[in-house]
Parts: sequence; structure tokens; C-alpha cells
Amino acid sequence: MSENVAQTTNGKTPVDFWFDPSCPWAWMTSRWVLEVEKVRDIEVRWHLMSLGVLNEDKLDELPEEYRDFLTNHAWGPVRVVIAAQQEHGAAVLGDLYTALGTRIHNQGEGPTKEAVAGALKDVNLPASLLDHWDATPYEAELRASHKEGIEKVGQEVGTPVIAVPGTDGEQVAFFGPVVTPAPKGEAAARLWDGTLLVASTPGFYEIKRTRTAGPSFE
Repeated sequence: MSENVAQTTNGKTPVDFWFDPSCPWAWMTSRWVLEVEKVRDIEVRWHLMSLGVLNEDKLDELPEEYRDFLTNHAWGPVRVVIAAQQEHGAAVLGDLYTALGTRIHNQGEGPTKEAVAGALKDVNLPASLLDHWDATPYEAELRASHKEGIEKVGQEVGTPVIAVPGTDGEQVAFFGPVVTPAPKGEAAARLWDGTLLVASTPGFYEIKRTRTAGPSFE
């Protein structure tokens, strides 16, 4: 669980980031946040959420293709990741997410069991974690992590969710931003500064921009 503190033990500002490893948009946002970490005094803390959990009560309302993804592809990766967290500690999440996203999204392997197996090997985690693919005793922990993130922003959004300490000590949380390709360097920092400014404005509700292009993983 995240702690609502103004700084981490090393004096940096904590940025709590909830992700589903299968979501391409969360992947792009996560790469942006890691760029921000290079140029702003922040430290990312990773948490798991689940598109499967988010949509399980409204499957009949969703397009067939997305329903198929949620039913047949979304659960396995998050079960393996929550098992890795529970058995090896939250510190493994960042590197594991990078390995998963590189295979699932950048290399086009998709959220398959083979991709997850490869990612586990890439970060020297045991292949036995794949035993959680179809079912895990850590489902309660998965749902608790998901609930912690989604309740900060509401059920109408998806992944990612980001939360940072506000000036009054309370967390400021928001969905997104959805950005592709992920900006780097000072461009990443400017987007971060602007996002925090908008998100921390009292009464601010939503901003959207029309675009038709899908995610770019370059």
C-alpha cells in the first residue's frame, strides 16, 4: 500500500503509479514518468491494478474484441505480477514491469504466457510464478491494490492512475496523462509540471484532446 507522505526516505517526492501490464497506454505513460524521474526530484513507486477487475461487472456492455481481451488475456499477467510482489517484495515491480512492457508492447509479443515467462527470466524471477497464471491465492491482494488506485480517481477511468503529495499534505491523483510517444528530457519535465499544475487546481475536472492515432512504442 502507498503511504501518503511528502517525501521518500531519500528525500525525493513519491509518485505512486498504478498499472496493468497489458495496457499499452499505461505503458507509454510509465515510460514518460521514468523520463521525468531523471530530471525532477521524484521517485516512482509501482502498484498493480487490473482492467479485468475494473470491467468484470460490465462485460456485456463492451465491444466483442475488448471483451475477448479481458476474458482471455488480461488476467494471467496481473496474477503473475501480484504473486511476484507478494513473494519477492514490491521492489521487483519496476524492473518486472519494464521487462513485461518491452516484450508485450515494444516487441509485439502481446500479453501471452510466453511473453510473461520471458520477462520473468529477464529479471531473474523464478519461472514457478507462472503457476499463478490461471488462479492465484493472492487475488484479495490484487483487488485491494486495484481498489486503492481506482478509488482515488473513480470507476469511470482506467489505467494508469498517478498520485502525488499535494501542497496541503493530501494526495493529488489523476488518470493518465495518455501520451504517445513518451516525451523525453525537458519535454517530459514540462509535461509533468503542467500536469501537476492542472491536477492540483481546485475544482478541475477533466481535459481531453481529440486524436485518432494509436500508441507509438518507438
